[in-house]
Amino acid sequence: MGPGTAVRWRRRVSRWRRTVLAALICGAVVLPLSGAARPEIPAPAPAVLAAPTAGTLEEAYAANRGNAAEASRMAAAHGDRHRAAADRSMADPSRRLLAFDGRGAGLATEVFGDLARADRVAVLVPGSDTSLDTYGRFRTAALALHRQLAAEAPEGTRTAVVAWLGYETPGTVSTTVATTGRADRAAPKLRALVDDLRGITGPDTLLTLLCHSYGSVVCARAADGLDVADIALVGSPGTGADSAAGLHTSARVWAARGADDWVEHVPHLSADLFGSTVGFGTDPVSPDFGARVFAAGDGGHSDYFDTGSLSLTNLARIALGETTEVTHD
Repeated sequence: MGPGTAVRWRRRVSRWRRTVLAALICGAVVLPLSGAARPEIPAPAPAVLAAPTAGTLEEAYAANRGNAAEASRMAAAHGDRHRAAADRSMADPSRRLLAFDGRGAGLATEVFGDLARADRVAVLVPGSDTSLDTYGRFRTAALALHRQLAAEAPEGTRTAVVAWLGYETPGTVSTTVATTGRADRAAPKLRALVDDLRGITGPDTLLTLLCHSYGSVVCARAADGLDVADIALVGSPGTGADSAAGLHTSARVWAARGADDWVEHVPHLSADLFGSTVGFGTDPVSPDFGARVFAAGDGGHSDYFDTGSLSLTNLARIALGETTEVTHD
């Protein structure tokens, strides 16, 4: 096979791959998934509260715990013991809930640490399949990060973590996970959270967004002009932007992917089909994207916040502003 023939063959293979991918994407958008929807779980409307301040945090926590307790009672009466237990856990007196909504898949914003006095605040933004029913694993990640920050923070530096399940995440096996729709709807809510945190902590506190999987798409959609110091994308399928510069943020943009993360094999393409943007474009860990790529170790897609992991160590360093200590592959 001569050089010209080899080039033509590679081009045909490339076109074939793109055609197959386009067909798969089109099918994901057009064809409905089978399976019955879960019956709606009754729950009260969220507590009506003014924008939180340092002085009203305890009041907000108590009101949201009370709402979670009522949601638990309603779920139990409906016969959903699993959701009743999840809501009842949220209502525990030790929980600091900045927001709670037990309706549907459920939403919650939980605080770890003394938010009102924190010098560094890390906000965790989850990816697909995160709901009140699966909240335990998200909370475990937030607790691990909180412990890591407390252990690594310089003396006198106070830290807090905010676990933000503030949007309806897509299912991993669903049409929505391949489009930016959920992220576009979530972005204003994330911006509102950052505004609320600024009202609680004041302007001198450094805020960092740590965004996992589809959550990185949410962070990217919210990034334009957002008052945060750093945005870290882990296990990201892409952001919908061609480059870090396309996020229009003054924050430092970081990216990492574990060696065993399946998201590496997601095609990094983007197309507008039937009124939806399908796919998320440039790989955030590629040189073309222009993020600060850091080491995440050998973990898989769900391992970035594992205690003792290299990725957790580096995420804590980013959140603490210790950027020169972050390690790279």
